[in-house]
Amino acid sequence: MNIKNEYRPNVAMIIVSSNYPKVKEIFIAQRNDLADIWQFPQGGIDKGEEVQEALYREMEEEIGTKDAELIAEYPEWISYDFPTKIANKMKPYKGQTQRYYLMKLSKDAKINLDTMHPEFSEHKFVSSDEILNHTAHFKKPVYEKVINYFKSEGLL
Repeated sequence: MNIKNEYRPNVAMIIVSSNYPKVKEIFIAQRNDLADIWQFPQGGIDKGEEVQEALYREMEEEIGTKDAELIAEYPEWISYDFPTKIANKMKPYKGQTQRYYLMKLSKDAKINLDTMHPEFSEHKFVSSDEILNHTAHFKKPVYEKVINYFKSEGLL
């Protein structure tokens, strides 16, 4: 397997509430399989699927809605390695390479975590400064880099 194939292609979203840009609160959800670990919705890109197609599919699969407007895209793919415990379950991949998007929920969007294959038990909106207090250690560098980019662009 070459290096490119060692990372699972993935799409991830930083979702802001419909109150954006007046209020810059960010959606995070608590995983239902890890105690007190919160994250952004994300998921794999299927073979032959366009990245933005995967974005809306994953959004609906994970939080029950795709009623959102795309605001911005992180300009490059960003990768991270899985911790050993997770990597063993995710073989043949050693990590993920992700495309990040900033999304704004529509006023009519209804969050529903009780999806066909629920991944989250609850959700909340927090400030960008609070995100890293809730996330898994191995995702923090990626989250920090992406959030700082959107802040530098005046978006968060």
